[in-house]
Amino acid sequence: VQLVESGGGSVQAGGSRRLSCAASGFAFDEAAIAWFRQAPGKNREGISCTTNTDGSTWYADSIKGRFTISTDSAKTTVYLQMSNLKPEDTAVYYCAADWSCSIQAGALRDLFGLWGQGTQVTVSS
Repeated sequence: VQLVESGGGSVQAGGSRRLSCAASGFAFDEAAIAWFRQAPGKNREGISCTTNTDGSTWYADSIKGRFTISTDSAKTTVYLQMSNLKPEDTAVYYCAADWSCSIQAGALRDLFGLWGQGTQVTVSS
């Protein structure tokens, strides 16, 4: 049972990057997969979530309109396409899995039971 992120790296402001989260060992089609990020000195922030049972998605205001979450069920992989990147997007990005995307007060609750190891994204100005 694991999640493995890939796709991190360095990019200039205004550029794009696609992160991948490869899942294995659990019922992927019944799961909810989320992306979180943690910048140096800041709390972990939930930025996007998708529920594989119905395809619903959620985005934090901080990335809405710039990032897109998508799922390839055949590959049991969830992607985060990031566009128009800004220096403030610099963070370690994690994917996480559980059975639902729990939103409270406009924020994604950090209740996920399975986490990947994280991948660093650095955006330079």
